[in-house]
This record gives sequence, C-alpha cells and structure tokens, in this order.
Amino acid sequence: MDIRSIDLNLLVLFDAMARLRSVSRAAEAIGLSQPATSAALARLRATFDDDLFVRAGAQMEPTPRAQALGPAVQRVVQAIQSEILQPAGFDPASAERSFTLLTPDIGEVAFLPGVLRRLRQEAPQVRLRALSMPRTAAAQALEAGEADLAVGFFPDLQKAGYFRQALFRTSYTCMACARNAAVPSRMTARQYLAARHIVVRPDGREHMLDRFLEDKGWHRHVTLELSHFMSLLSLLPGSDLVATVPDDIATVVQRHIAVKTVELPFKPPQLQVQQYWHRRMQNDASNRWLRGLFYEVNRRDANARLPDWQAAG
Repeated sequence: MDIRSIDLNLLVLFDAMARLRSVSRAAEAIGLSQPATSAALARLRATFDDDLFVRAGAQMEPTPRAQALGPAVQRVVQAIQSEILQPAGFDPASAERSFTLLTPDIGEVAFLPGVLRRLRQEAPQVRLRALSMPRTAAAQALEAGEADLAVGFFPDLQKAGYFRQALFRTSYTCMACARNAAVPSRMTARQYLAARHIVVRPDGREHMLDRFLEDKGWHRHVTLELSHFMSLLSLLPGSDLVATVPDDIATVVQRHIAVKTVELPFKPPQLQVQQYWHRRMQNDASNRWLRGLFYEVNRRDANARLPDWQAAG
C-alpha cells in the first residue's frame, strides 16, 4: 500500500470508530453528517480491504484486522494532533537554548544589562551571544539563521525580506577630558574641525555623523581611529583629544571617567535605533519572545538617555 493513496482523514474516522463503536457517535465526534461518515467508512474499508467494523447487537465491533491496527492508528492520530497541528510555543522559564544577537559594543553596553536582569527572572537557562560584524555580514547571518536578532543602527537591513521595530531615537554628544583646558565648553565650527579627534568606527562602519559632516564639506582632524567605544575610557583621560559619540556611549563614559561635554557648532543628526529580524523568523515563537523582551526593556521615549538602572551589569 502506497501512503500517497491514503486519505489521512480516514484514520481520524478509524480512531473514532475504535473508541465509540458507533457510526452516529463517530460522525458527531468528527463533525460529519451520518451519510458522509458512512461513505468515509466505505472508503476506509476499501483502503484496507477489510470490513474493519461490523455490527454486533447495538455496537460496531472491530474485526481482528481493526484490532491489530487500532493502537498504531491511535498513536498516529494523537501525534498529528499534539505535535503537528498544535501551534508552536516557547516557554522561557524552562527553555535551555542560546540566542545570537548582532550589535556593536555600544549595543552591548546599552541594551544587555536590562535584558540580563529579565533573563535571570524569566528565563534562567537562556544564554545570549553578542557579536559585532560589518553591516553586509549582518544581513547574511540573519538570513542564514546564524543570528536571531540585530539591534542598533543597521541601514543595510531596511530592505525587503526583513522586519524592523523602532526602539528609540538618539543623537551625538561631544566630550573631552575634564582637565583639558584647551577645549572650550562651546566650539565654533573652525575650532571643532581643528580639534584633535578620536573617531570610533566599529568594524570599519561609517557613522551617520561622518556622512553628515561630509555633506557639509567639513573634514575633522582625526588623530586616532578606533574600533571599540569602550577604549575611550583609557584614552580620553589626560589627553587633548575630543570624541563625538552616540549619546548612550557618552552617558556610560561619564559614569566611569571625568569628562566634560562640549556644545557642538551644529545640530547633530539623529539615529533611529531599531531591532531587525529576517522574515522567516517572523512567526517563530522563540524569536517573537526574544524581540518582545528587547522591546519592553529598551524602548524609550523621544530623546531619552540611557537609564541609570542599566549602569550596573
């Protein structure tokens, strides 16, 4: 017998007949009319070339063939109902799995402390792996399933095949060592461009501020280019350098070293920080839970700074 020739709905009828021993009660149980059930029973008998259920007094009793098939058919029907037809779920409290997050080091500082607090409370066995990679590689990783979520500024992911959700808008802050008397609290455009700048470009990324200044035809005097924002903690103190960084980084740096903020001679651009996922993960229960958690923890009102409660790990 070729499985392709079997109507699996007939197995549902078989299971109902084996349990209820009545055509009328089986019809009611599976939601068919009695004539339709009788017709389906005839097809079932033809499929197995056996009467399967025959009348004996007030009941339809199984033949030896039906008795032999009964346990296997019951297992198949129950497996389809419980393992195939049930919507996929995700229980964070009992889940033991790892999620991979794409974000630069600014994201690790800004997003993960609050998320880790929630994980300890709601999903103690869930593990996070944070990676930083170039924007083009981020798209490939999400598409291949090598990463579950990207959080930050990823303009390359604003395209077909990806979903995104806004978390907050932020801007830029210019800062310098608090003891640097040569840097005024407010700079002219000439002073800003002539200052000795540290520029941070994680994974070689160009920041929106770079494009903003280029569009103005302005070119900063870049003394040092870095790949990690956290290097500022050791490089700004005692130096004559200035750094123009996203607001969250400025907030974190101010919590660890003595810096002063410098009023910029222009209104800096705003960044839309979002989370992104590939369309094939749109209905995945675990991914839906993960991005819901990130949204609840990290969503902010307009222009809000990094909350104080995220300062500690």
